[in-house]
Amino acid sequence: MADTMSVRDALRSRLAAKRLVFWHDPAGEYAADLDALDLGVSVIRVQDDEFSVKSRLLADHVTPHLVYRTGVTPRGTGDWLLDLELAYGVFTADKTSMLQQELGLNDPAFAPVIEQHQKFFAANNRKQALGKLLTDGDDATRLRAKMSQVLVKASGNKLTDITRELLAENAAGKTGKFDDLVTFGLDQFFWEGLASIYKYPSESPTIDDFILWIFSRAIEDFASAKPDEFRNVRSDFNSLRYDVRSQKMMTALASRAAEALDVESKIEHRNYRDLAKVTIFEEIDRKVIVDLAAAVATQSVTPREVSDLVRQRQESLWNAKYAKLYSAIQSASELLAAIVGLPNSIASADLGLEQYQSDWFHIDQQYRWFTYAYQTADFQKPLAALKNEVDKQYANKYLFDFGGCWQQALEPTGEWKSAALAPQAKFFERHVAPVVKDGRTKAVVIISDGMRYEVAQELASMIRSEDRFEASLSAVLGSLPTYTQLGMASLLPQSSLELDASAQPVLADGKPTNGTANRDKVLKAVKGHAITAADVLAMPGDELRDLYKQHQIFYVYHDRIDAAGDKAPTERTVFEAAEETLRELMLLVKKWTNANATNILLTADHGFLYQDIPLEKSYYVSESPQGEEVTKINRRYVLGQTLKPSPSFMTFTSVQAGLAGDIDIQIPKSIHRIPLPGAGTRYVHGGASLQEIVVPVVTVNKKRKSDVRRVNVDLMPETDKITTGQLAVRLLQREPVADKIQPRQVRLGLYVGDTLISDQPILTFDSASQDQRQRYQSTTLYLTQDADDFNNRPVELRLEEPILNTTQWKSFSKGNYTIKRSFTTDFDF
Repeated sequence: MADTMSVRDALRSRLAAKRLVFWHDPAGEYAADLDALDLGVSVIRVQDDEFSVKSRLLADHVTPHLVYRTGVTPRGTGDWLLDLELAYGVFTADKTSMLQQELGLNDPAFAPVIEQHQKFFAANNRKQALGKLLTDGDDATRLRAKMSQVLVKASGNKLTDITRELLAENAAGKTGKFDDLVTFGLDQFFWEGLASIYKYPSESPTIDDFILWIFSRAIEDFASAKPDEFRNVRSDFNSLRYDVRSQKMMTALASRAAEALDVESKIEHRNYRDLAKVTIFEEIDRKVIVDLAAAVATQSVTPREVSDLVRQRQESLWNAKYAKLYSAIQSASELLAAIVGLPNSIASADLGLEQYQSDWFHIDQQYRWFTYAYQTADFQKPLAALKNEVDKQYANKYLFDFGGCWQQALEPTGEWKSAALAPQAKFFERHVAPVVKDGRTKAVVIISDGMRYEVAQELASMIRSEDRFEASLSAVLGSLPTYTQLGMASLLPQSSLELDASAQPVLADGKPTNGTANRDKVLKAVKGHAITAADVLAMPGDELRDLYKQHQIFYVYHDRIDAAGDKAPTERTVFEAAEETLRELMLLVKKWTNANATNILLTADHGFLYQDIPLEKSYYVSESPQGEEVTKINRRYVLGQTLKPSPSFMTFTSVQAGLAGDIDIQIPKSIHRIPLPGAGTRYVHGGASLQEIVVPVVTVNKKRKSDVRRVNVDLMPETDKITTGQLAVRLLQREPVADKIQPRQVRLGLYVGDTLISDQPILTFDSASQDQRQRYQSTTLYLTQDADDFNNRPVELRLEEPILNTTQWKSFSKGNYTIKRSFTTDFDF
């Protein structure tokens, strides 16, 4: 018997809305309790006096009455109360009816559902949760779907919502939510949905079996002999596949499925190019990486092909895990191709300096990117052979052989100067003095020890990519020898530099320049101040603003690259130090601009040579420096008095090097080192290689207006009709990606109003190619079962982009289509 309190509440609710309430209680279950219900209205018990009761009710149009009937109610015209019952409705107190009334599910079609799932409704928390989800227009199928939603705690009641929760639970090794479907008799409903909507065919279905089935379909891109057979499962799989919230779940399921399906053996003999678009299984990423690395090592694939393939692999479910390896492979491809394209000779030193700034520096940059990616990747073995080839080509063909070409261009050099680059000693005169000449404008100079030109080029690009920042890159000719004390002194305001016989201190107009304190003394003459980068980074913003007001010129000394490279135990971390340098210099630039600085210069004391493999014997000079007095020997330079000329060295007097005093300087030719015990050999500086002497100068300015935007992407429609279950779409990236024109991620979807009727593929537009033909991308959208309701209706193709720092997307463009096709409606879950 239904709970008496529930019956009383239900009757009171109905009486509050209607003057007459008819209650049928065939078994007379409540006859004894009727008076105790305390309903506060007139209660009429029908006792074979229907006509009399009807007369009484019709005579009184004011008093509320409860008409209570037991036994079998007469049928048809034999029931004198039938017309009133039809007008006011009939109340019953059986469990099913009570539930229907409580939930507002008065349609008789709901009764079998409630009767079948009585156990579900036994708990108030489930009833309340379901009640919040019910809406007008629900049918029996939607009721079961919403009951399933309550049990699995899904965000919606569509099949994809229920499936997402069960897959996530399975990926976590749990079964509680599915067990609840079984407990409350809704598991068969779920399996029927999978069979009808997804075409999952199993006669003995399980979640594990469904997972294997869906991944086996996915690896074949849901191909089928029947048109559109798997359109719904494809769409829902892809929505899970590309949703950042389900990435962890999908990788766990993919790993398990790959092992069960033996994906590794199935792809063993397939060409990596054919696998490029399959982005689900980790085994495919491993296969593509191994085979692509081998192809790059033998240069049997072009850099453009590598770039296209790496872009495709960005869509891999495993991209976060393997991005560094793909990046390394792409850098290796660019590097090896560039080395092949090097000239056999360099016409002059000036042309060489210009060509290095415009082109050849990329080889050093790609080597750094490749080596750093390799060193920091979790999986290095797949690139071992490629690394050997890259190291060999970079060290032997580029540094050594091409370094010899550069040496030949330097041979006619008598004085250390160039028409292509101003000397480093003129840095203050050329770059700082013009900024501060009015006595009011301030300048900040950030000097990063060992930041060579290719690192500065990346830094300038990073700065330009920031909104309202502009940065230009130029260079000066590094002072010889290219070591820290001389390079730092050259950047100070001075008219004369003099070397000490032991290499330090260097005197600027007779004043010592070693250390921040001595440099601060030199700068005071021009209203300047020297400070370390560490002190600036640690300084609160308001304190730095106060400091900025006190001086006209600031020299900020940063040391990360040289600090790592100059020590044997850490020299192999020099590229890691370069990454940290880029990060810290960006912080410094922003910190100074926040302190109101508007004119910032970034430069270095010298560059460096580095190779990530031991040096061969041929890389060392075979003779020791000789002279009247040898006062300083470094791996890359010698100081002394009357040094003896030698074919292994370039020799300069102080005057020829642009210095005061009477010190001779010798530099080992090309990239050769002087053999010395102790310190490291892979990282060196002091000589006259292009990497050491082309010293960068980055000029930074802050703009008032925003100047960064996403690259323009246009839809290129070939039709405005959708006549099948899919739509092929072509898009054009209108311009190359650049510093101020940034990549754009695009999600596509077909909509009718707010109803999504297709899957949502995601494309990344990041091509830097000047060739428009290389900036086209194509994809296919697959319609879902919801599209069936909109035949001969206009639909909208929306192009969306992610909203920064959220999981949300916003529309930025659209195209209009009309569905013109014939198809049957799938069972809607």
